[in-house]
Amino acid sequence: MRVSCVQMDMLPAAPEQNFARAETLVRRAAKTEAPDVIVLPETWNTGFAPGKIGAEFADRDGERTIGTFSALAKELGVQIVAGSVANRRGQKLFNTSYVFDRTGECLAVYDKTHLFSPMGEDLYFAKGASLARFSLDGAQCAVIICYDLRFGELVRTLALPGLDVLFVVSQWPEQRVKHLNVLAEARAVENQMFVALCNSCGTAFGTKYGGNSALIDPWGKVLARADSAETIVSADFDLTELEKIRASIPVFRDRRPDLYELD
Repeated sequence: MRVSCVQMDMLPAAPEQNFARAETLVRRAAKTEAPDVIVLPETWNTGFAPGKIGAEFADRDGERTIGTFSALAKELGVQIVAGSVANRRGQKLFNTSYVFDRTGECLAVYDKTHLFSPMGEDLYFAKGASLARFSLDGAQCAVIICYDLRFGELVRTLALPGLDVLFVVSQWPEQRVKHLNVLAEARAVENQMFVALCNSCGTAFGTKYGGNSALIDPWGKVLARADSAETIVSADFDLTELEKIRASIPVFRDRRPDLYELD
């Protein structure tokens, strides 16, 4: 599985420009990288600024996101993890990820479950109530959004039934980019899976975002990593290695769930 992460520098509160830029970058990735999967970062349609960007800039129940990326996936014959978007559903705002297969079918919809209270996301957005697992070319996959990465119990819950690739879409600030790198690599190692991390870059409302999008194997080896500028970073995930890795260090077999309390 070849994966391309689009490390995008989006404009705050400018969905028209951001949709156009996202489409341009997805087309560029498909043409130059020949990936199986293309990934976008978190809230690329508006930027991440809870309380500073009005609800009128959000997508309306994902209509534009679904229309745009369903058509692109079908046209380009590629699978798309369309990052996440600020999404207005009824009277509530959600931070929502959409996933599309090569035919343009929307395979998964995920509302961010852990909202970043230090920036007030929990005051302006509603929490998601379910997780998202899906299959891409036969590989078992899941998607999480930014702050979710800090919650190991979430990722382990996704991994327990068997997970080959975890997609992490984020707008992680530069000042804590070391945390992003360490956590992404740790999740890959502890759950023996590939991780595709797509972060944003650029500056909005005084916050500089850290880039460092990365493609990581189950040993924690970084197969490719971006710098801090807008770019596309790609790598190949050899999924045939998973069975050998899991057999060599059988962490799932050796777990002691009888001793764990996660309430």
